[in-house]
Amino acid sequence: MSETTKNSLESSLRRLKCHFTWNLVDGADSLDDFEDRVCNQVEFQNSEFKATMCNILAYIKHCRGQHEAALECLRQAEELIPQEHKDQAEVRSLVTWGNYAWVYYHLGRLSEAEFYLDKVKQVCKKFSSPYRIESPEMDCEEGWTRLKCGRTQNERAKVCFEKALEKNPKDPDSTTGLAIVSYRLGKWPQSQNPVDPLRQAIQLNPNNQYVKVLLALKLQKMNKEAEAETLVEEALEKAPLATDVLRAAARLYRRKGDLDQAIELLRKALKYMPNNPYLHCHIGCFYRAKVLEIQNMEENEMYGKTEKLQELIRHALDHLKRADKINGNLSRVCSYLACLYAQVGQYEEAEHYFQKEFSKELPPVARQVLHLRYGNFQWYQMKCEDKAIHSFIEGVKINQESKEREKIKLKLKNIAQTRLSKNGADSEALHLLEFLQELNGETQPAEDNSERELDSGNLITSASLAEK
Repeated sequence: MSETTKNSLESSLRRLKCHFTWNLVDGADSLDDFEDRVCNQVEFQNSEFKATMCNILAYIKHCRGQHEAALECLRQAEELIPQEHKDQAEVRSLVTWGNYAWVYYHLGRLSEAEFYLDKVKQVCKKFSSPYRIESPEMDCEEGWTRLKCGRTQNERAKVCFEKALEKNPKDPDSTTGLAIVSYRLGKWPQSQNPVDPLRQAIQLNPNNQYVKVLLALKLQKMNKEAEAETLVEEALEKAPLATDVLRAAARLYRRKGDLDQAIELLRKALKYMPNNPYLHCHIGCFYRAKVLEIQNMEENEMYGKTEKLQELIRHALDHLKRADKINGNLSRVCSYLACLYAQVGQYEEAEHYFQKEFSKELPPVARQVLHLRYGNFQWYQMKCEDKAIHSFIEGVKINQESKEREKIKLKLKNIAQTRLSKNGADSEALHLLEFLQELNGETQPAEDNSERELDSGNLITSASLAEK
């Protein structure tokens, strides 16, 4: 094939609607981050859209240079499409055929690339278009693909579903997709009750148990606990093995404060996703929360709970270490491990995980939290005042307002005043107070709420084990 013909082929390929032309990988993403999000982070339907997932995996395999594995994923997608979309198989196959054409093109197997390009062309001819068609089915397929990719793709997914529903207002798949992405984005028209799209999705697609749990989570926030729990129980009864349902239901029970039920649900999900670092991380954090519950009890209530406390710490350590082993970049995991090891007197292990967390690129408030925890570790466990003060000072020097920064300031002030009560001429204590006075007179930037919530949001509801 001549260079001119090859260039013409590539030009035609660029006109296709498929994963190779949708710009799914964010510019700030690495391929590892993208794959981790698609395969581990983003909840997805277990029984629907398996062909969509196969196409995404084919794209990832291709980007990793695993071309034969990519082709195998596409073969699986091709087999699944007629099962999932009996009346739309031909149009739904356009994305898979487009992906085939691109993979073969990159392999240099140009005749096979042309074969799949021609298959696309034959279907598109029916719609008076050479290589792409405008149809609600294609918009829906693109929407579900982008929904699975999450993050910056959510906005574009919403546009795709809205476009599909303009042409087919009662389509169950697009209605469900729009309800899920709207829930994720938290964006609803001002005149619209946020539960209405979720209820409509359930009405049109009653077998989708995941949407029921999302509706339950929304109702829980609206203090409609009874209806929320009924929906979750129904979803778990009808889809007891669906990992997306189990993971979402665990969030409801965690919010409710029923950590045992949340752990049980995530353990069930873990049977089907044993190497998912986020499941291990959540389970470890829930056990850590149970540790904190016991530690916050009155002294008379704690009687006889020492053995139980040690067991909970052991479970927390096991799951958090597993999460860190699978994905060493998870935020807070090493910090949690360090505090737990400090609790059981394994100070070398605690120091190891503290230093591992310090080696990471952390947002300002997360680094303040880390300095607070490490300072507490040096102060309470290691009895090393100098290192504790150094860590506190490093934390408070981070120019970001937060509750952690205020805690550190108070600690430094108490240290200085305690020292001065023993020796009014203590120069280090006087310098410390002067340093704090200068800080209190400075102008701070607006607080980043998302960072402030970093230690109290998704993973756990409490502060560090060592924060006092």
